[in-house]
Amino acid sequence: MVTENLKAKVNNLNFYYGNTQVLKNNNLPIFEKKITALIGPSGCGKTTFLRCFNRMHDLYHNNRYEGEIILYPDNINIISPLIDPIEVRMRIGMVFQKPNPFPKSIYENIAFGLRIRGIKKKSIIDEVVEKTLKDAALWDDVRDRLHSPAFNLSGGQQQRLCIARALATNPEILLFDEPTSAIDPIATGKIEELMVELKKKVTIIIVTHNIHQAARIADYTAFMYLGEIIEFGPTEKIFTVPSDKRTELYISGKFG
Repeated sequence: MVTENLKAKVNNLNFYYGNTQVLKNNNLPIFEKKITALIGPSGCGKTTFLRCFNRMHDLYHNNRYEGEIILYPDNINIISPLIDPIEVRMRIGMVFQKPNPFPKSIYENIAFGLRIRGIKKKSIIDEVVEKTLKDAALWDDVRDRLHSPAFNLSGGQQQRLCIARALATNPEILLFDEPTSAIDPIATGKIEELMVELKKKVTIIIVTHNIHQAARIADYTAFMYLGEIIEFGPTEKIFTVPSDKRTELYISGKFG
């Protein structure tokens, strides 16, 4: 029996790009301060599902949600049109597939979100910059060059800077969309170690095409196929004794 605390719960989630239904009646618990991985073939809806959590689809016209994503402990439906998507994005941060630092200094990348929130006091910004860079395991690399361009960093360092930037607004959930697909194996290992460390402080949902990565770092795994969550459970169970034949075939490399 699962005894973890819930941070969010997806209830009967459908999503449409115009008239095209991409997600179909999905249900999923998200447990607090755990890593939940979404795996499945390319084009199955993983990233679409992930982006519902911070209302990224609102940036484009003619997209439509149905169902609920309940955020606890507030018990609010974050995809409700009554909820401000900007507030949702402050509470649910996102790290993308390719590192996307702003064309600013390392310091200003992190300060940006704080200033949007109305924080102007330099001492507070300095404190958050140092803390989030430490949390992202980047402080020792950049402490002497905070005001140099973020683009001077390596790919792996840029991705850790993007994680620090996402942490700056003190999010409750962090979304990772294939965060290591554009960086080398050594940097990938560092990002994986970082995510395992970060789950002590924040709930994490990761989309990954790398099933070995899911097996290494995720506490729970959901297998998606054709817009539907086929199976969900503790990662060890999903990878060793899956209940659904499609999950077994995907994990064994028979399709996808």
